[in-house]
Amino acid sequence: MDVDRSIRVAVDTGDVTLGSEKSIQSLKLGKGQLVIVAANTPKDIVEDVEYYTNLSDIPSYTYEGSSVELGSVCGKPFTVATLIVNDPGDSTIFICLLNSLQMKLDT
Repeated sequence: MDVDRSIRVAVDTGDVTLGSEKSIQSLKLGKGQLVIVAANTPKDIVEDVEYYTNLSDIPSYTYEGSSVELGSVCGKPFTVATLIVNDPGDSTIFICLLNSLQMKLDT
């Protein structure tokens, strides 16, 4: 299963918070299991997300596509710059991201 499909399954079957403001609020409270940030997310938002993920020990992943593509993957008709996976549901997103990371390290 690829990352796009895993994100979609997490959105459909799990508990996901969409949007930068809500994501940063959740990070401040230490909620969530994974943060996904689109590649074209504004620098100030990326800095906030990195700061709060470091404080709360929540892993983050930079999605290689744009916020428009991430919104499309989530099945939403709007851009999604940042999302938090609170509960992955039936998704194997953590396994997919580990495999993706391993493939990048091997190359």
